[in-house]
Amino acid sequence: MWYISTRGIAPRVNFEGALFSGYAPDGGLFMPEELPQLDRETLCQWSTLSYPDLVKELCALFISSELIPKDDLNDLIDRAFSRFRHKEVVRLSRLKNGLNVLELWHGVTYAFKDLSLSCTAQFLQYFLEKREKHVTVVVGTSGDTGSAAIESVQGAKNVDIIVLLPKGHCTKIQELQMTTVLKENVHVFGVEGNSDELDEPIKTVFADMAFVKKHNLMSLNSINWSRVLVQMAHHFFAYFQCTPSLDTHPLPLVEVVVPTGAAGNLAAGYIAQKIGLPIRLVVAVNRNDIIHRTVQQGDFSLSKAVKSTLASAMDIQVPYNMERVFWLLSGSDSQVTRALMEQFERTQSVNLPKELHSKWERQDYEQMAVMECDGCCVELCPGNCGPRRGKVTGIPRTVRGRGGG
Repeated sequence: MWYISTRGIAPRVNFEGALFSGYAPDGGLFMPEELPQLDRETLCQWSTLSYPDLVKELCALFISSELIPKDDLNDLIDRAFSRFRHKEVVRLSRLKNGLNVLELWHGVTYAFKDLSLSCTAQFLQYFLEKREKHVTVVVGTSGDTGSAAIESVQGAKNVDIIVLLPKGHCTKIQELQMTTVLKENVHVFGVEGNSDELDEPIKTVFADMAFVKKHNLMSLNSINWSRVLVQMAHHFFAYFQCTPSLDTHPLPLVEVVVPTGAAGNLAAGYIAQKIGLPIRLVVAVNRNDIIHRTVQQGDFSLSKAVKSTLASAMDIQVPYNMERVFWLLSGSDSQVTRALMEQFERTQSVNLPKELHSKWERQDYEQMAVMECDGCCVELCPGNCGPRRGKVTGIPRTVRGRGGG
């Protein structure tokens, strides 16, 4: 499996190259050169798998056994999930009226990003030990990415992690999760500005390839392909848990509500669609509504300012994984994608070409929609953090929506 940049200029790399790169040298994001296609038989075989076993099957599709042999890959994924509080790692909670909630909060930091980052960190350690290398991870965070990234690599001898934390823009618990870790390889800095503003110097640093190479820098934000890869398993597991039978023709469609800030989980779901999973994505955003405007009007442009909401981890105006979505929507056209993203970087405003936006309206309307929530989106998780919803409780971050067939 080879990976190419969404902007089409950088040379192709294998999974190891994509893992350690973050941004591609041309400023794009890495995507598989070819997407595998899953048939009904494969989906039926996968339908009874546990969440960890689904992650193993998906990763085996995208990671060459020459890089990580299957037995080693399975061991790494088992190790990644060994500290999760629930024995199933992820489970589906069935509520009323066809509403189901996928519980993604059983990791150490209670963030859904524990799932992808725990696996990504294991892949990272595997290659570092094999190559006898050291890397410095640079992460900008709006809250949950930073704490989950720190948890995944704290104490590692061959990894240092630098986290840039926007002062006053994270929840108190997430700030404490980041600033109270006393491991020597963890370095956390409070910075002025919001998460979008701190992403700008990070991208500038990664554009200096000589500097990146000299200091062995990499990113664990969702620009990293490994994170998107693992997050695809959320959608597959949700689909199989919500579908009583795969004997119907065509396969039943399941609606999955996807909360998003930087659009990593959206990109994962869209790729899952493209390789054969029959889901309809409903993207949930808060008042920072650039994705909503993009889907509805073709308006991919910044607002005057980031709007603060209770869902602070979603207070993002630059959803960088939309570049992957545009690349897929354009039929893997790197020239179109590069032109869009370079214009956005220059002017902070792009109107999608009519032919591209019409594709969204025409062929993908039945597969993707967006809902804008007033104030914040809500995550369902245990605890006394907000209004009761049966046996689960709503707290700010993710979604209150419908994921049933």
